[in-house]
Amino acid sequence: MQTLPIKWQRLVYDSQTCSRCEATGQEVQKAVTALRQSLNPLGIRVTLETEELDPATFARDPSQSNRLWVGGLPLEEWLGAQVGQSPCCGPCGDAECRTLEAQGQTYETIPAALIIKAGLRAASQLLDNPPPSGGAKPRMDRSDG
Repeated sequence: MQTLPIKWQRLVYDSQTCSRCEATGQEVQKAVTALRQSLNPLGIRVTLETEELDPATFARDPSQSNRLWVGGLPLEEWLGAQVGQSPCCGPCGDAECRTLEAQGQTYETIPAALIIKAGLRAASQLLDNPPPSGGAKPRMDRSDG
């Protein structure tokens, strides 16, 4: 079975995150559930890794929070999207946090539909380029000699 990894990272401060990251987390869960249901019958296992950024890491680069990778590539690459920024709130303070600009819209919360679209594109590449079969040789019946 092939694996499609999804990774999501966000700032967590005192066990809390901002509202946009919290909402994205819910969307990530919806997307992973849908992708697992759709891709498991095709032999693709979807995994989810979440990473918590500490305040010092966030302070150096707020755009690293609320960031997603699908199949090892940033979400925006699968979607032909651009990364933007806008003022945030809560644990982020007044930092300019990551947004995603796709399909003529700016998203502070990344919707499940965009994550699913990226996941399906990544899965399509997995299906087009299956891993080697591990050295298994084609089976020949007796008449082939």
